[in-house]
Amino acid sequence: MLSIVFPGQGSQTVGMAKDFHDNFKIAKLVFEEIEDYCNMNIRKIIFLNEENKLDLTQYTQICIFASSFAIFTTYLNEVDLKTKNIKVMMGHSLGEYTALACSKKISLKECCLILKKRGELMNNAVKPNETGMAALIGKDANYVQNIINENKLNVEIANDNSPMQIVISGLKDEIIKNKELFLTKEIKKYVELNVSAAFHSKYMQDAQEILSGYIEKLNFIENNIEIVSNFDAQAYSDTYSIKNNLKNQMANRVNWTKSIKKLEEMGVKNILEIGPNKILSGLINRISNNFDINSINKVSDL
Repeated sequence: MLSIVFPGQGSQTVGMAKDFHDNFKIAKLVFEEIEDYCNMNIRKIIFLNEENKLDLTQYTQICIFASSFAIFTTYLNEVDLKTKNIKVMMGHSLGEYTALACSKKISLKECCLILKKRGELMNNAVKPNETGMAALIGKDANYVQNIINENKLNVEIANDNSPMQIVISGLKDEIIKNKELFLTKEIKKYVELNVSAAFHSKYMQDAQEILSGYIEKLNFIENNIEIVSNFDAQAYSDTYSIKNNLKNQMANRVNWTKSIKKLEEMGVKNILEIGPNKILSGLINRISNNFDINSINKVSDL
């Protein structure tokens, strides 16, 4: 069984999917269609990165989505997926929306509009430079959570990316202040991330509530493909569960490690990462060695 996974914020690179755009008419048409829906010159942002817009959350998310969707659509056009036995898709944070669009559970137009709104809400959720995130290398989520609890730290786990990589969110001062403490607790590396806010934390709660209203209005389409939720790391094909988990995604932990373990439980043997970079492939290899993992982010990968 094959599962397709899609990357989230942090995977963006200048020029991502440009070779697909330049070599496949179908990919170019995808970019044009998404630009029409969003009323945004996405290709200019991705290919030229003028004013460094590609790293601004309000633009980053829709740009990564557009690149991933263009690559997926090209792949779909080149390969007969009916022979691939795809029963499940998933994505990391915004990648979950890509999975919903690629599995045809929501339309491309609705996915574009909700992601544009999501990027705006997350970008404006808190004052600039008030909150932040840091990646902790070397220990798993339970170990990091125990440090947080024992020292009553005002930070929370945002991403459980692998047994060796955890991302925390909190006030910027807390992120900076607690670095030395974590390093004395056998954390091998502590990297403050270049992000605009503390994503997947309580600081996104107000934005999550607003986005929930937009999610409720989405027209979901039921089919046999299951989506593994970031929120609870369970697989669902029904609209009710997918919608409600999506409503809880923005202000809660991305349970990526548990999600990959869920794929293992479901009998998935092959994983295909589609989208810029190969970040997820690296994380998955650290979670389990029971998958055959491939990645498509440039034309030569086809």
